[in-house]
Amino acid sequence: MHVQDRGLAAYVSELLGTLFLVFFIGAVVTLYVQTAPDAQTGSDFAVVGLVHAFVLFGLIITFGAVSGGHFNPAVTIAAAALRRIDPVDAIVYILAQLSGGVLGALLVKGLLLDEGRASDYGTPAVSSLLGGNFQGFIVEALGTFILVLVILAVALNPRARQEWAPLAIGTALGLIVMVLGPLTGASVNPARWFGPALIGDSLEASALVPYVLGPIVGALIAFVVYRVVIAGPQYAAGPEPPTSASEGANA
Repeated sequence: MHVQDRGLAAYVSELLGTLFLVFFIGAVVTLYVQTAPDAQTGSDFAVVGLVHAFVLFGLIITFGAVSGGHFNPAVTIAAAALRRIDPVDAIVYILAQLSGGVLGALLVKGLLLDEGRASDYGTPAVSSLLGGNFQGFIVEALGTFILVLVILAVALNPRARQEWAPLAIGTALGLIVMVLGPLTGASVNPARWFGPALIGDSLEASALVPYVLGPIVGALIAFVVYRVVIAGPQYAAGPEPPTSASEGANA
């Protein structure tokens, strides 16, 4: 397997893809997740999860052939561990994703200024249902593990039917959000957390544990499981999958 070459078009694709991902997620969280105890309606994580699934599916179909459709630093870290992206390109990807996350959150704030203030424009937070940030770390690591393992298994596995990758990855994210969303917001993506947190003035060092460290650890565990369990002895022998099959993304 060789390291795929990246260029300006790939960097721009990652920025735009993450921008739209964070915008749609921030908007649906602002509109469908309850933030006040006396709210007239409850949170609808079915709608929130479906939006995650649809937008990620669409973005991978649109940008996957250009950049691999990561839109998530955790996915890029897993791809770098798998030697599918050069370390320098991986750093540029992550910077583009973080920038896209900030721009997406700015767009949410520009359109939903008053409505979004209560949720800090879609910033995920650890629920009181959990004991604290360590439990939040476990939830975010688990969600990211599932997402990245699906990405590696269907998009980067030479033996997989990669034409199913966008649908499998999108629905995996939607399922994760429906189940884990009430606990941590199911960010499973440092860029999806960073943009709204920065724009909503809720950027706290303590949140780095669940929303940055959690996804990184989950992604690396997924890489190990993929390499040992799924790829097995064919790890270094399979042909390079076509770039038109997305390498993933998030959340």
